[in-house]
Amino acid sequence: MPPIRSMREIEIPDPVKLSRYKQSPGHGPNILFFSGGTALRGVSRELIGYTHNSTHIITPFDSGGSSAVIRDAFDMPAVGDIRNRLMALADLSVPGNKEIFALFTYRLSKKDSPQFLLDELRRMTEGDHVLVSLLPESKRSIISGYFRQFLEFMPDDFDLRGASVGNLMLTAGYLANGRRMERVLTAFSELACIRGVVRPVVNGDHHLAAELADGSVIVGQHLLTGKEAAPLTSKIDRVWLTEALDSPEPVEVAISDQMKESITHADLICYPVGSFYSSVVANILPYGVGEAVSSNKCPKVFVPNPAHDPELIDHSVEDQVVRLQEYLIASGAPDATSALEYVLVDSKNGEYLGGFDKSAVEKLGVEVIDCPLTTESSSPYFDEDRLVQALLSLA
Repeated sequence: MPPIRSMREIEIPDPVKLSRYKQSPGHGPNILFFSGGTALRGVSRELIGYTHNSTHIITPFDSGGSSAVIRDAFDMPAVGDIRNRLMALADLSVPGNKEIFALFTYRLSKKDSPQFLLDELRRMTEGDHVLVSLLPESKRSIISGYFRQFLEFMPDDFDLRGASVGNLMLTAGYLANGRRMERVLTAFSELACIRGVVRPVVNGDHHLAAELADGSVIVGQHLLTGKEAAPLTSKIDRVWLTEALDSPEPVEVAISDQMKESITHADLICYPVGSFYSSVVANILPYGVGEAVSSNKCPKVFVPNPAHDPELIDHSVEDQVVRLQEYLIASGAPDATSALEYVLVDSKNGEYLGGFDKSAVEKLGVEVIDCPLTTESSSPYFDEDRLVQALLSLA
């Protein structure tokens, strides 16, 4: 795509920066993403070709699928999106890492009997399962140990159907390390040669709630995304965190000092594409996020979805910017412009279903950077490499 320059003379793509990052990704910039889910999986895979220093702050509030089974059994944060992002950042060029990737992304059958699934997990524990036997010998015993720990923690009535093996290992590590997520994520990152840092925004067992324009209240992230329940038919007015799925009572949650430090050391902060409320906004609900973002003088960029998002009924790009600013201020930002400076769009090719008005967005105190991010093959979504190159050029 041809290079463009914004009002501040930022070249996109910047061939000099990109060449430098490509040659030495170990010294690449620390781009921090507030995200969750799978929307950034492809972007993350492209990103590790340029930098091994990105930071991915993930929402641990998923309340559906196999994550819900684990959360119900162990009263813990959701680990599915964390595992997904770890695997997206895994360096598959390292010998033996493709085998680790295959194991971490393997799911147990939804159709086999409970005894069959339990026996399969026990074979993994003993190293007799084909996916474990293929692992590098130096890591086989470590990984078998995680399975052994999970079997020790697992309730007798635990439902293994459809369980992600990677989620089970993360759960075992979390419980074995005194419910400290930091320790197990560091260990997993070393095991799978992860080229970046993945962390939950908070280390607590919380859920996402929303009030809709029709007055109804929904508790549970899985009910908002349109994937495991019928899509919403009314606009989301506000969201907040709760302690349980059976109560909409708001709970105050704050980020740790370590999370504040991660945010303040980023070279660029990105509110990326993905489910707007359950992935992006949910990450900035805990108090201290807005404060930490504002204290960092790096560029802060919002990349609105160029295609349909079930959570964005009656939301223009301008509306999304307003909501981001409101939640950033609520979580400690002294003002809106210190926490959000740029909006990155492709107005020619992106399908902003709620509408995009450049002048209206700029009146909110942010600068619009409009450049080609979509290709014929990627439409209506952004081309992953183009988006990565644009963000790296801003860093």
